[in-house]
Amino acid sequence: MTPLLKVEALSKHYGRHLGCGDVNFTLWPGEVMGIVGESGSGKSTLLNCLAGHLAPDTGRVIFETRAHGPRDTVTMTEPERRWLARTEWAFVHQNPRDGLRMGVSAGGNVGERLMAVGARHYGEIRAQAEDWLGRVEIDPTRIDERPRAFSGGMRQRLQIARNLVTGPRLALMDEPTGGLDVSVQARLLDLLRGLVRRLGLSAVIVTHDLAVVRLLADRLMVMKDGRVVEEGLTDQVLDDPQHAYTQLLVSSVLQV
Repeated sequence: MTPLLKVEALSKHYGRHLGCGDVNFTLWPGEVMGIVGESGSGKSTLLNCLAGHLAPDTGRVIFETRAHGPRDTVTMTEPERRWLARTEWAFVHQNPRDGLRMGVSAGGNVGERLMAVGARHYGEIRAQAEDWLGRVEIDPTRIDERPRAFSGGMRQRLQIARNLVTGPRLALMDEPTGGLDVSVQARLLDLLRGLVRRLGLSAVIVTHDLAVVRLLADRLMVMKDGRVVEEGLTDQVLDDPQHAYTQLLVSSVLQV
């Protein structure tokens, strides 16, 4: 089997401050990688380097594209990277306002992504938008309402529909349940788990919440001060942490 994503010696500095340093990992088709750590650990910097939102100082991000095989996304042209972001990648922001057009209807938000990859038939676009609203547990009759009329959890589910409608193979998620009530988080996590499994989606999920990675991630990386300090199968890392920092993270959750 060919890896979907291979990250090699990825580093990013902000002046003298290390954002992330010498990160290496391989992601296989259908696999979910969780990245955890406290604020400032480097996990969001790493995710934004993977997504092309930040240019790393060194390293490679090799993605197995459908059309051209393995490509280093770091050296891609900006148009190539934008096309990849519309077709083969999804990026789910912590704040759905950052991933939605708030002045456009729910159906328009989903349909826009389809139009960006060449869809033009209004009836087919609307039908796909209705289908995806249903898949993320939003009443399709609300297709013409704007996101500002939705709750936070519904906005996050709409952002997920907008991202997944074009059939991407890799989802990059930045604190996808952050800022939501516990009951809303549980519903969203259940939805995400179902979508990942049914679609055979690979994902990299950044979070500070160990319960999120316990439920969703096959493997786990723990970051501290920009470095990966521990990596392994999720249950193995959480049940038998080896690094002192990971032990501290796990014990702090158990004490809550």
